[in-house]
Amino acid sequence: MTSEIRLRPATTQDVPGIKALVTPLAHAGVLVIKETVAYYEGIQEFVVAEMIDDDGATRLVGCGALHVMWGDLAEIRTLATDSTVRGRGIGGKLVTQLLERARDLGVDRVFCLTFEVSFFRGHGFEVMPNQDQIDPEVFAELLRSQDEGVAEYLDLARVKPNTLGNTRMIRNLSARPHSPSPTPASPTTPAFPAE
Repeated sequence: MTSEIRLRPATTQDVPGIKALVTPLAHAGVLVIKETVAYYEGIQEFVVAEMIDDDGATRLVGCGALHVMWGDLAEIRTLATDSTVRGRGIGGKLVTQLLERARDLGVDRVFCLTFEVSFFRGHGFEVMPNQDQIDPEVFAELLRSQDEGVAEYLDLARVKPNTLGNTRMIRNLSARPHSPSPTPASPTTPAFPAE
């Protein structure tokens, strides 16, 4: 029996499946737990991966979101794959799709907060310097945001307990295109988290 993987924009019907993908990773401390309402509020940011079997049955096996933070900056967040399909390139396909979405929106830089440094490095991300170059006026505007991802990007003290062990990474999309290098599958790799 073969299976096909299809990526598509998420719909409200996908929220239970997204939450089911994220919950075990949140319990493991890899992703941040969110209330169900937060998934509905941000559903337009999500792309999902479906596995389609020969008989036409489908199941959700991956998800990821792109959250725009400013005119030239977005964050990949809530990136997760089902444990039964890890190592099959689904996380990489989701990242590629989210980066394309960022380009389509006119975003120049994409941020992530992750434990999976080598995975994101393989997709052109680099570890951020302690102080990313932010225009002071933009910094002041970003401080007004209530979004935790913005606070993580700014490396604010109030989010430090949620970010322990995570690495802040960034990808410049205005640089030459990058072909992701294959990431070896690892049975100990919990997911492709970005939050």
